[in-house]
Amino acid sequence: MNTSADAAFRLTEFSHGGGCGCKIAPGILTELLAATPMRALPKDLLVGMESSDDAAVYRLNDTQALVATTDFFTPIVDDPYDFGRIAATNALSDIYAMGGHPIMALAIVGMPLDKLPIGVIQKILAGGESVCALAGIPIAGGHSIDVLEPIYGLVGLGLVHPDRVKRNDCARDGDVLILGKPLGVGILSAALKKGKLSTTGYAQMIASTTRLNTPGIALGALPGVHAMTDVTGFGLAGHLLEICRGSKLGARVRFDLLPVIDEALDWAKQGTKTGATDRNWKGYGSEVRLPARSPDWQRALITDPQTSGGLLVACDADAESQVLAEFRRQGFDAACRIGQMVAGQGLSLE
Repeated sequence: MNTSADAAFRLTEFSHGGGCGCKIAPGILTELLAATPMRALPKDLLVGMESSDDAAVYRLNDTQALVATTDFFTPIVDDPYDFGRIAATNALSDIYAMGGHPIMALAIVGMPLDKLPIGVIQKILAGGESVCALAGIPIAGGHSIDVLEPIYGLVGLGLVHPDRVKRNDCARDGDVLILGKPLGVGILSAALKKGKLSTTGYAQMIASTTRLNTPGIALGALPGVHAMTDVTGFGLAGHLLEICRGSKLGARVRFDLLPVIDEALDWAKQGTKTGATDRNWKGYGSEVRLPARSPDWQRALITDPQTSGGLLVACDADAESQVLAEFRRQGFDAACRIGQMVAGQGLSLE
């Protein structure tokens, strides 16, 4: 929790939604983009808007492709330094999800200058810079505006070998599904806004949301990894359904295998959730099959918006041990198999 002199400034009070939970709902986003013309694309644009992937990828030469992405949001926590760290970690995650490594970032800064002290804003920027330092990249510039709600994030640029790009629409029938981080960030953020989150729960939340998804670089080099994405604002179900639609397959997931942050599970069973949970379900719930008489908390868990969530990997069964070993090597102890890709459509929960 924020125990500094800045505690009087609750950043979450300045925003109507926090973290990836403030993303436009999937159904509305689909409607908005439906009118966007899909003009002839250059042959070197390896990944564009066609599959709702995590980042755009443009081939530079035979051995390098540029990965470009941007991500920003309103505060999910009150501590300004933690907010900056979370936002930066989340933004760089899209590069790792494509199998690339970041090379630099640009800052996106929107702050209500008449409401927030300069010192608070400086701590947000310092938090973001600290994450970029961990990733080994500079913040090389950016853009700032004076707005009503605090907004912070990054434009992330990275590189990947064209043959190692991991799209989200190339999963294969029978692929094993592996999730790199536990679920529950949105639930914890809802508990935080209500003043109910414990110190331990807050520490679990920060530990998850500020862990860079660096295994994506090594996973991009594994031929047995067929598809990869990161789980963010649309929840596990939403981002897995993107893999399903793009790959023209279905998926089966077992509830008893899902990794969940300890305190988040307790709050979920008590009915704590974000507003984005219901918006997510409204956008794609018709494609999800839940067990008969499943409790409400299970639906809330799979639609829970994950800010800076884990990598979701679809890989050949023979590559499962390699994938899990890489996650373990980099300290992602909660990474585990959660299900598999199957023939058909939609997502089935068991």
